[in-house]
Amino acid sequence: MSDTTLVKMSRVLWERLVNAALRRDGTRESAGGGGGPGQGRDIDDILRAADELQADDPVIARILCEHAYSLAQKLDPNSEGISVLQFRTGLMSVIKKKNEKREVETINRSQDINRLKGFYQRYREKNNVDTLKEEEKQLCESGAFTDELEQKTVERKRVFANLKVLEHLLEQVSKEIFEELKHANDSDAAMSHEDTVAYNIVPFDAPFTANATTAFPEVQAAVTALKYFPGLPKLPAEFPIPATRNADMLDFLHYIFGFQRDSVSNQREHIVLLLSNEQSRLNIPGDTEHKLDDAAVSNVFLKSLDNYIKWCDYLCIQPSWRNLEAISGEKKLLYLSLYFLIWGEAANIRFLPECLCYIFHHMVREMDEILRQQVARPAESCRPVDSSGSEDDVSFLVHVIAPLYEVVSAEAFNSGNGGAPHSSWRNYDDFNEYFWSLQSFELGWPWRTSSSFFQKPRPRAKFELKTGREKHRGKTSFVEHRTFLHLYHSFHRLWIFLAMTFQALAIVAFNEKSLASRKTLREILSLGPTYVVMKFSKSVLDVIMIYGAYSTTRRLAVYRMFLRLIWFGLASVFISFLYVRALQEDSKPNSDSVMFTLYVIVIAIYGGVQFFFGVLMRIPACHKIANKCDGGTVVRFFKWMWRQERHYVGSGMYERTSDFIKYLLFWLVVLSAKFSFAYFLQIEPLVSPTRMIVKHGSYNALTVASLWAPVVSIYLLDIHVFYTLVSAFLGFFLGVRDRLGKVSVGPYAALPFSQIRSSEEIHKQFNKFPGAFMRALHVPITDRSCDPSHEVVDKKNRVEASHFAPFWNQIIKCLREEDYITDFEMDLLLMPKNYGSRLVQWPLFLLSSKILLATEIAADSKSQEEIVKRIEKDVYMKYAVEEVYYSLERVLITTLEAEGKIWVDRIFRDIRTSITMRTIHLDFTLKKLSLVITRVTALLGVLKENETPENAAAATKALQDLYDVMRLDILAFDMRGHYDTWNVLTRASNEGRLFTKLQWPKDPEMKALVKRLYSLLTIKDSTATHIPRNLEARRRLQFFTNSLFMDVPQPKPVHQMLSFSVFTPYCAEVVLYSMAELTKRNEDGISILFYLQKIYPDEWKNFLARIGQDENALEGDLHNERDILELRFWASYRGQTLARTVRAMMYYRKALMLQSYLERKGGRVTDEESTLYGNDPTDAEGFELSPEARAQADLKFTYVVTCQMYGRQKEDQKPEAADIALLMQRNEALRIAYIDVVDTLKEGKSHKEYYSKLVKADIDGKDKEIYSIRLPGDPKLGQGKAENLNHAIVFTRGNAVQTIDMNQDNYFEEALKMRNLLEEFDRDHGIRPPTILGVREHVFTGSVSSLASFMSSQETSFVTLGQRVLAKPLKIRMHYGHSDVFDRVFHITRGGISKASRVINASEDIFAGFNSTLRQGNITHHEYIQLGKGRYVGLNQIALFEGKVAGGNGEQVLSRDVYRLGQLLDFFRMMSFYFTTVGFYVCTMLTVLTLYIFLYGKAYLAFSGAGATIRERAILVNNTAFSAALSAQFLFQIGVFTAVPMILGFILEQGFLQALVSFTTMQFQLCTVFFTFSLGTRAHYFGRTLLHGGASVCQQYQATGRGFVVKHIKFSENYRLYSRSHFVKGMEVILLLVVYLAYGNDEAGSVSYILLTVSSCFLAFSWIFAPYLFNPSGFERQKVVEEFKEWTKWLFYRGGGIGVEGAESWEAWWEEELRHIGTLSGRMVETILSLRFFIFQYVIVYKLNVHGSDTSFAVYGWSWAAFAMISVLFKVFAFIQKIAISFRLVRRFIQGLALLVSLAGIIVAVVLTELSVTDIFACVLAFLPTGWGILSIACAWKPTIKRIGMWESVRSLARLYDAGMGMLIFLPVALFSLFPFVSLPSNTCDV
Repeated sequence: MSDTTLVKMSRVLWERLVNAALRRDGTRESAGGGGGPGQGRDIDDILRAADELQADDPVIARILCEHAYSLAQKLDPNSEGISVLQFRTGLMSVIKKKNEKREVETINRSQDINRLKGFYQRYREKNNVDTLKEEEKQLCESGAFTDELEQKTVERKRVFANLKVLEHLLEQVSKEIFEELKHANDSDAAMSHEDTVAYNIVPFDAPFTANATTAFPEVQAAVTALKYFPGLPKLPAEFPIPATRNADMLDFLHYIFGFQRDSVSNQREHIVLLLSNEQSRLNIPGDTEHKLDDAAVSNVFLKSLDNYIKWCDYLCIQPSWRNLEAISGEKKLLYLSLYFLIWGEAANIRFLPECLCYIFHHMVREMDEILRQQVARPAESCRPVDSSGSEDDVSFLVHVIAPLYEVVSAEAFNSGNGGAPHSSWRNYDDFNEYFWSLQSFELGWPWRTSSSFFQKPRPRAKFELKTGREKHRGKTSFVEHRTFLHLYHSFHRLWIFLAMTFQALAIVAFNEKSLASRKTLREILSLGPTYVVMKFSKSVLDVIMIYGAYSTTRRLAVYRMFLRLIWFGLASVFISFLYVRALQEDSKPNSDSVMFTLYVIVIAIYGGVQFFFGVLMRIPACHKIANKCDGGTVVRFFKWMWRQERHYVGSGMYERTSDFIKYLLFWLVVLSAKFSFAYFLQIEPLVSPTRMIVKHGSYNALTVASLWAPVVSIYLLDIHVFYTLVSAFLGFFLGVRDRLGKVSVGPYAALPFSQIRSSEEIHKQFNKFPGAFMRALHVPITDRSCDPSHEVVDKKNRVEASHFAPFWNQIIKCLREEDYITDFEMDLLLMPKNYGSRLVQWPLFLLSSKILLATEIAADSKSQEEIVKRIEKDVYMKYAVEEVYYSLERVLITTLEAEGKIWVDRIFRDIRTSITMRTIHLDFTLKKLSLVITRVTALLGVLKENETPENAAAATKALQDLYDVMRLDILAFDMRGHYDTWNVLTRASNEGRLFTKLQWPKDPEMKALVKRLYSLLTIKDSTATHIPRNLEARRRLQFFTNSLFMDVPQPKPVHQMLSFSVFTPYCAEVVLYSMAELTKRNEDGISILFYLQKIYPDEWKNFLARIGQDENALEGDLHNERDILELRFWASYRGQTLARTVRAMMYYRKALMLQSYLERKGGRVTDEESTLYGNDPTDAEGFELSPEARAQADLKFTYVVTCQMYGRQKEDQKPEAADIALLMQRNEALRIAYIDVVDTLKEGKSHKEYYSKLVKADIDGKDKEIYSIRLPGDPKLGQGKAENLNHAIVFTRGNAVQTIDMNQDNYFEEALKMRNLLEEFDRDHGIRPPTILGVREHVFTGSVSSLASFMSSQETSFVTLGQRVLAKPLKIRMHYGHSDVFDRVFHITRGGISKASRVINASEDIFAGFNSTLRQGNITHHEYIQLGKGRYVGLNQIALFEGKVAGGNGEQVLSRDVYRLGQLLDFFRMMSFYFTTVGFYVCTMLTVLTLYIFLYGKAYLAFSGAGATIRERAILVNNTAFSAALSAQFLFQIGVFTAVPMILGFILEQGFLQALVSFTTMQFQLCTVFFTFSLGTRAHYFGRTLLHGGASVCQQYQATGRGFVVKHIKFSENYRLYSRSHFVKGMEVILLLVVYLAYGNDEAGSVSYILLTVSSCFLAFSWIFAPYLFNPSGFERQKVVEEFKEWTKWLFYRGGGIGVEGAESWEAWWEEELRHIGTLSGRMVETILSLRFFIFQYVIVYKLNVHGSDTSFAVYGWSWAAFAMISVLFKVFAFIQKIAISFRLVRRFIQGLALLVSLAGIIVAVVLTELSVTDIFACVLAFLPTGWGILSIACAWKPTIKRIGMWESVRSLARLYDAGMGMLIFLPVALFSLFPFVSLPSNTCDV
C-alpha cells in the first residue's frame, strides 16, 4: 500500500468526525469537551495537504500527520469520544507505517522545522505563487473557455490552501508535538493489554480497543439491553466480573446454572450480534441513549423460541410464560439468553431440538422461582458437586448434558461403527422423538436417571454380530428395518396408482378400446378390490415395520395400526366378495344386478368422499381450519384413522392453491406422455401375441411372463424418463424466462436468446451494464432522475458509470491477482472513475481503433452532418472521439505555457466555432487528419515517460511537428481570423520559443490521463476485441454481466442487510501444496506442477509476470522465499484445497468492505467538497484499511472453518497445521474451530477431556485462543462431517449460514450479490418464508480431464435445469450438500444443518432438506449468483463417490424422514420427491434389472421355441406392433433420453451451435461409455446397500482424494474395485447374448435383434473396459507387461488373515468382498438371486446332440453327474497342489495322468457317441454359470461352509473364476497395446 493511500485512509477516518463536529451544536463546547469545530476544520485541512504533498516530500507529509495527531489529542484529551479515539489510533498506525518505510534514512525530528521551512520556500517557487494571479488574469483576457478558467481557479485554491497549512504549521510547530507523540506511544503501550484479552468480533472484556465495532449505535444498544436490570437478584460479591464492563443478565445465568465462562462469552457476543443486526434492519436512527427497539427484541425472541412454542402447543402444555404479550423486554432477553446458553453448551444433544425444549422449559421455571425469591443461588438441577465451587463452571454440563450424552454415546458405541442393524440401537432421532410425547415428562427435573430412557445397552463384544438385548430400550415410533419393502411402505400411494393404472390400461387394450361396453366397465371396476388389497398390504407392513418399537410407541398409535389392519382386511374381503358376487350375478341371464349395483354404490361413495376431501384440502384455508379443529374429537378420530400417525413434524406441508395447480399441470403432462407411451407402444402391441399364445399354443405361464415382464419393468421406470424429459424442457424455458438466455435492455424488457456468452456480447452491451448494476446490485441513490431530457440522461449515465466503475475495477483487479488476465489486459479492462467528468469514460477495450475509424470516416465524408451521423452509429466511437477531444485539450493546456498555451486555446476555439457553424469540413482539411493523429501519438508517447532532458527535447520537437502539420496541412489560412494572435504565434515559432516552456505531467491523475490518451490512439482492434483471452475469466465476466439483467432483489445498505456466516468442514485434506508435493514426479515423470503448467499455460505466464519473473522461468529459478510461497498458493488455488476455499470465501468480506466504504463515503460528501478538494465519493482506494468498513464487514460476515483434526495436527507437527496457521495470518477474519483432546488423571486413571476451541491468528502469527468450551465426551458419535459441523456451529454468527464444502470456490463479483441473495428470505416464495436458499454452482474441474468434463456437464444439468424445476413449480427442492444458504436461527433451533446418526444418515446433508421440509420450511433456488464447485476427476474417485451417494440413498430408503415425506406430502409433490431422490436410484436399478429380465426372457423363448412360433404367427397376421414393442424396449435400455437435460442445458448456456459442438466432442471422448459405466455403479451400490447395508461403501469412500489424476491405475487395482460391481455383471450379459445367439438366432436378420444385440453389447463393453479406456497410459505396452506380472503375483499370493490387506493378496481381498453379507435375510436373498445361474444348465443340456430327442429328467440328472466328475477332477488337482515339495514328481505325474485320461475320455465319447464338439462348447456354457451359482451360494453361507470343511475348495474355485475372468479382460487390453496408435502415453483422461 502506497504512502498516498495511507494518508488518504487517515483522511477518510477523519471525515466522519469532522462532519459530525460541523453539524453538532454548541453542546459539546459548553460541556468543555475540548476542541470545537474550528479544530476539526484545521485537522481536515492538514490531512488534505498531507495527501497532496506526499508525492513531493514524504517527510513533510509525515510531519503534517503528526501535527494532526497533536490537534486530535487536544480535541479530546480524556479519550471520552469514541470517534476521536478511533481516528487517533488509526492515524498513529499510519505514522508508524510511514516511519517503517524509511529503511535507509534515520528519522531526525530535530531537523523537521528546518526541513519544513525549506520545503515552504521551494513550494512557493515551484508553483510561481507571485505570478499565479497574473496568469489567471491573462487567461481571462485571452477568452479561454469556462472549464479551463474553473480548472485554474481550483488549482490556485489548492496551492494557496497548502501554503496556508504550511504557514500555520511553521508558527505552531515546537517540541510539544514530540511530547504528544511520546504520550501516544505510552497510550500504545497501554493498548497492548488488548492483545492479552482475546475476542472474536466485539471486544467486551478488553479495557481499551481500537476496534470500531463498539462504536456502532446498534451494538451499543444491544449491549445496553443486556445489562443487569432491577428485577434480577444481586450476585455475590465474590462472583468474578471483569473490571472493564458491568454485570449483565448472562452473568446472572452463568452463576445460577453454572455455564462455562467461555460459553457464556461466546453466547454474549452471539446474542448481541443477533440483536444489533435486527436493530439495524429496522433502520431506526441512532440516538444518544442507544436504546434497543422493542420490535427488534420481539423478532429475535419469537424466531429463536418458535420451535419451543410449537412444541408446547403440540403437547398441549402451557409455555413457561402465561401471556406472551405481557412479558417485558428484559424478561424476553433473559429467556432468549437462557435458551442460547443451553444450546451453546449442549454438544451432541443439539441434534435433539425437542430435548433442548424440554430442558429449557424446566430451567425457565427454576429461574423464575429464583427471581421470585430474589436470592441468587445455584439451581437445584445444576447443583455443584463441591460447594466450594471447584466445578461451578461445568455444573450444567455435568448434571444436565452429561447424563444424556452418556446414554447416546453408549447406543452409538453399540452400533458397531454402523455395522449393527439399525433396529438394534437408538439413534439421535429415537432420542429426540421421545420428547414428542408427554411421556417424556416422566424423566422429571432434575433428571431421574433411573428411568428406562437412561438405560444403556450391554456393550457389544468386539466380534459379536448381534447386540445385547439386556436392559435395552426399544426404538421410538419408527424402526429402520433393512428391507426393500420400505419402498412400498413409504410410497404405497405411487405403487397403488401405477398398479391400478396398468390394470386399467390392460383391460382397455384387451377389450379393443371399447370403453362404453358393459364388459369393459365391469372389468374396470375390478380396480376396487385391487385398491383395498394393496391398502391392506400397506397396513400389514405398518404392523411389521414397527416391530422393535412397540414398547415405546404410543398406545393409541399401536391401536390405530391394528384397527387399520382389521379395517382394510375386512374391506378387502367385503369388496372382493361383492365384486365376485356381482360377476357371478352378471353372468346369469335375466339378472337384476343387485349386487353389482351395491358394489358400484360402495365404490362410488368411497371414491367420492376421498375425492371431495382431496380437493378440499388443496385450499390452504381448509388446512388451517382443520389444524385449528385438531383438538376436536371427531376431527382427530378421522385424521387418526384414515391418515397417518400424527407426529410433531410433518403437519401443514401444503402449498398455496396456485402453486398446487402448477405442479399438478406438470404431472398431468408427464403422466399423459407416460401412459400414452405405455398403452400404444407397450401394452397394446402385446395383446395379440398374448392371445395367440393362449389360443393356439400349449405353453405355460412362463411364456406370457417372458413377454410381459420387460413391459411391466419398463412401465415402472419410464415415468422417471418422462419426468426427466418434461422437467428438462420446462427448465429450459424457465431459464429463458429468468433471462439466463437473454440480455435485458431495460428494467423489464429483454432481447430473446441474446445471452452474454462471448466477449463480443460484452463489448456490445457494456454501455448498459452501469444502469443494470445500479438497478440490481447498488443501493438506491437520491440523485438519479427520471427526467427524459438529454442533459439529465447524460448526467444520469455519468452518475451510474461513476458508481459502477469502482466495483468493475475491483473485479478486474481480482482477476489479475488470480492470474487469469495479463497486466495489459487489466489496463484495457479497467474503467476510469468518471466522477466529476463531463462525459462517460469507458474501458479502453471498448474504444480500441475507434479514433482511427473515425479519422477515416471524417476523411471520406462530404459534410459535417454525414460525419456526425456515421460516428453516432457506433456509440463507443462517439464516446472515443469526445474523450480524445477534451482530454487532448486538457493535456496540451496543462503542458504548454505562454504562446504555446495561446496556440492550443486558439485551435480549439476555432474547432468549436466551426462545429457550431457546421463548417468543420470546410475549415479543416480532414483528409489529412491522420497526420495529426500521428503527431499527437508521438507527443503522448514522449509525455508518458519520465521527464529527462532528452525527453523534453523530443517533446518540443513533437509539438513543433504538430504545429507544422496543423498550420500547413490542416488549417485553411484564407478563412482564418485573429491575425494578431497568429502573428504572435508565428513570431514565437520562428524564434524557437513557442514550445520551450513545458510543464511536464507529474501529477498521478495527469500521468494516467496521458497514458490513457496514448492507448486510445494506439491500441488496435485486433488486440482488444478478444480480451480477456482466458476462458475462465471470460466465463466469469459473462455470467456476472448477464446476471445484472435478471430478477434480483433490491439490496439494502450494508448496515441494514442480514448478517451471515460461512461454514466449512475440514478433516485432513490438502491445505496448501508443498514444493515437495508439487515437484514429485510419478512413474511417467509427470509432477503436479508440470501438469498445471500444461493445462493452465496462460495463467502460469501471468503468475510469473506478477512476481516479476521471465515468462520462460521454471520453478527451479525461484529462489526467493516469497516467490516460492506464491508458487505454492498459485498451484493450490488451482486444486481442490482449503487455501482455495478460504481465499474464495474471504471475498465476501472484501465485497462488504468495499460496499460499506463507498456507501458511507457517498453519504457524507457534498458536490461542493468534491469540486474544491477532489474528494471523490466513488474513489475506493484504501477501502481495505478503513476501520469502519472492516468493522461493518465483521458485524455482517463471519467465516469459520471447523478443522476437527487441527489440534492433533499441531501436536504431531504436521505441515497441514502450519499451513492452516499461515491461512489465518493472511486472513485476519478467518476463525478455526477444532477439537482439543487433553489427557488428565481422574481418580488415578487416565482420562480424556474434549474441548471445542476457536482460535485466530495474533500479530505474531501464533494461534490466539478465543473460546474453549468443554464437551461431555468425544463428539464423534455419528457421521464425521455432521459431528464436525455441530461442535463448531456455536461459533457462527448472523441470521444466515452458508454451508461450503472444502472443495468450493467463490468469486469477488459474485460476492457482491450476497446481500441481494439474503433479501430472498423476505420475498414472497409461497405460504411459508424460505428457510434454505439454493445457489447455482459451476464445476471448475471440468477442464482437468475428459472425465471431469463429463462430471461437470452432468452436475451442471442437475444444479441448473434440475433444481430450477424442483424449486419452482414442483416446490420440492432439497439440500444436496452444496453451497446453500440456511436460515440459521430456524435450523439451529431445530437440530442443526445436517443429521449425524451413524450410516442411516450417510448422506447427512440431504437430511437437512428433509428436516426443513418436515418442519414447515421452504427451499428455493436462485441462479443469479454462482459459486465454484470441484468434483472428482479420475474414474476410481468418481466411482467411489457415486457408490457413496448411491449407498446413502439406499440408507435413505430406510429412514423415517423419507417415510414421513412419502406419507405426508400430497400425491403430486410426493411423486416429485420420489423421482428426484431415492426414486432416481430405484429407476436406475430397474433399468439394469430390465435388461436382465429382457435377456432372460428372450433366452427362455429361444430355448423353449416359443419365440420363433410367436414371431411366425405374428408375421402371418401382419402384426408389426410386436417389433415396435421390442424397439421401444431398446430405446429405454440404451437410455438415450437421459442425455436430453444435458443437451438443453448446453443450448441454454452456450447457444445451439456451441452446444452441438460440445455434445459431439463429448461423444468422441466416449462420454456414453462413462455414463453407462456410472449407471452400473449406482445400480450396484444402491441395491447392495438395500440388501446388506452401506457402511463398507462409506468407509471405502473416505479414503478417496480430490487431487489431480496424473498417475496410471494398475490393472489389479481396477480389477479389485470393479470386479463384483461391473465385471461379473458384464460377463453375465455377454453369456446371455452368446446363448441367445446360439439358440435364438432365427431372428438374426431382424432390426429388433440387431438393436437388442448392439445395446446389450455396448453396455457389457462399457462395464468391462471403461476402467481401462479412461486410465492414463492404459494401453502402454511396457505398463501392460508389468501389470500382468503384478496381477498374477497378487492373484496367486498365498496369504490372508489379520494384517494382510486386499491390495496385497487375492485371498484378503476376497474375504473383504464377502463382509457385507452378514444377516440371514441377506443370505437368503443372495441365494435366491444366485438360482438364476442354474437355468443355463437346465435348458442347454436338452439342446445337446448326444441325447437326441430324449426330454426325460434323466438327461438333466446325467448332466449333474458330469458336473460332479468335473468337480472331483478339480478337487484332485487342488488337493495335489498341497502335496509336499518332496513329492513334486509324483504330483506332476498324477496331474498329467488325470489330464490325459480326461482328454481320452472326451475323445472316446465324441467318436463312439453322438457327442459333438459343439456339445462340448455348449457344456462349457452350461457348467460355467452353474459353478458360479454354487460359488455364490457358498459365499452367502460362509459360516456353514466353513463348519463342514469345504471352505478351502470354495476359495480355490473362486480363485479359478477370478483368474479366468481376469484373463478374458486382460487379453483385449494386451492386444490393443500392440498397436502404436493406441498405446500412447495418455488418452482420454488427460487434456
